[in-house]
Amino acid sequence: MYRVLLEKSYFPAVSDGPVEAISIGELLRRRAQAMGDAPALKALGYDGQIGRTWTFGQLLADAERLGRALASRHAPGARIAVYANNVPEWVLLEFGAALAGMVLVTVNPAFQKRELKYVLEQSRAEAIYYVEAFRGNPMRAIADEACDEVPAVGHRILMTDHAALFAGHEAGVLPQVSPHDVAQIQYTSGTTGFPKGALLHHHGLVRNAAALAARMDLKPGDIAVHNMPLFHTSGCGILVLGCVGVGATMLLAPAFDPGMIVEVIERERPRFVLGVPTMLVALTDEAERSGRDVSSVERMMSGGSMVAPDLARRAQAVFGAVVQIVYGQTEASPGITLGWHDDTLEDLTETIGQPLPDMEVAILHPRTGEVLPVGEQGEICTRGYHVMTGYNNNPEATAQAIDRDGWLHTGDLGRMDARGYLSVTGRVKEMIIRGGENLFPAEIENALLEHADIGEVAAVGVPDPVYGEQVACFMRASGERRPEARELKAFIRERLSPQKTPHYWIWVEAWPLTGSGKIQKFVLAEQFGRGEHETFQA
Repeated sequence: MYRVLLEKSYFPAVSDGPVEAISIGELLRRRAQAMGDAPALKALGYDGQIGRTWTFGQLLADAERLGRALASRHAPGARIAVYANNVPEWVLLEFGAALAGMVLVTVNPAFQKRELKYVLEQSRAEAIYYVEAFRGNPMRAIADEACDEVPAVGHRILMTDHAALFAGHEAGVLPQVSPHDVAQIQYTSGTTGFPKGALLHHHGLVRNAAALAARMDLKPGDIAVHNMPLFHTSGCGILVLGCVGVGATMLLAPAFDPGMIVEVIERERPRFVLGVPTMLVALTDEAERSGRDVSSVERMMSGGSMVAPDLARRAQAVFGAVVQIVYGQTEASPGITLGWHDDTLEDLTETIGQPLPDMEVAILHPRTGEVLPVGEQGEICTRGYHVMTGYNNNPEATAQAIDRDGWLHTGDLGRMDARGYLSVTGRVKEMIIRGGENLFPAEIENALLEHADIGEVAAVGVPDPVYGEQVACFMRASGERRPEARELKAFIRERLSPQKTPHYWIWVEAWPLTGSGKIQKFVLAEQFGRGEHETFQA
């Protein structure tokens, strides 16, 4: 740990050594030069069997070939969307776009037409690279339908069609790319109901992944299970860039399947596993149920939502591995704090660790911005290389998130002790975190208000032992009719992806209101917890 004794809740940037700013493409080039013949990527099938594989040298060769193909179609700085699950071509596109100086717009493969169309328009994407389908979601059909309404998207390319994917590679020329250029736009749900596109630069993503890998003690030649979604910074940032940065091998799973993953752990003997709490629960349950040998795992990282202390202890007991809790957000590339592998069990389970190197972290008063004394609750804020450039084409939201002094306001409430260890205590914002996914009530509420029988609606996060939180939807009818939960579920599923679908549906006659007439959502959550409402599930 960093040994400090703080009087105020401000942790200054600590350096672990000199840091060179490099691009994502340069990261891969250096790794290929140093470990060209070492295994970099092994693609798992849905049955857990290893299919295609790449050494670091082969990964660079294919990424450069794809980069030249992209350069033959798009100018540097062009925005190109990727709408796919965890296929190896996603990783090739991540590096290919970085080498070609393009901005990769990452899209959740669960998105429906409404969500996809918004992202394509807001990002000003001129191309989409997609797969046929994933988990029953007809992605190619959805993409084609959305693109028919977005004329700016001039290229639609099926990623498994390599003739189309690599077309033009003979003619394309790779440009010079600055580490401070924007590399990706990652969309996070917004309080207004419209997702915001965080502009993440090469240096922030590369350096952050390196810092997390170092604190996890990830080493050259290690094997890491990759079952996190690539569209998220945990997948394409922490895991892909972290593994490439140190020379570890990725076992890329097309989707999360605990039975398959535990079987792969027994066979391939990985040392590192990353998963949000719901994944950790499922993996621990499966390891106990199956009795498979998971003793190779020495490091487990979890975060994305609150990690219950009992879960961390149970996972450590079953796997014999240290569980290090990471805290961050997309806008921070994404890591802000992480526990140390040699921390006490109490620190590993009751805190979110110390800040990562080369960044400042403070607990600020939510209204005044004043740095608070040690131990007092305030807003967790951070400043440094890892902070996003801003929100795409949204200066108002950028100014709200990053203040004049450069502090990124996370919207999370927390405390810092004298050693610089942080704990999350609540949220300034109304965000719901379900299974590691950030959901904003306004987006769900706006979609439901399109239903003729709903006059008013409030989406609230309520505790759940598996997902951390579930969405509870409180509604007032616009007339006499009150649709059943099954109808409402079908209605919202036509508009939003599955994780945003409310789990509980509750009709109310009146709202608990503030003096200014605003709905008191915390009161609704308390009433739900006391069982004061009749709930329906579909």
